[in-house]
Amino acid sequence: MNYRELDVWKRSMNLSIAIYQNLSGLRDFGFKDQITRSSLSVPSNIAEGYGRGTNNELTQIPI
Repeated sequence: MNYRELDVWKRSMNLSIAIYQNLSGLRDFGFKDQITRSSLSVPSNIAEGYGRGTNNELTQIPI
């Protein structure tokens, strides 16, 4: 299974795209930059975490 098949990754990418589209006309560039970068951080972190996939990484997940 690839991380792109994960529902959580798909949903986070859709949210990131929606944020980019909705903020396209915003003139507050500092706020716009911060929000768009943070929204793209979510699917990026999911992909990075999936790529590690070692047993040591899995044991650090809190239950």
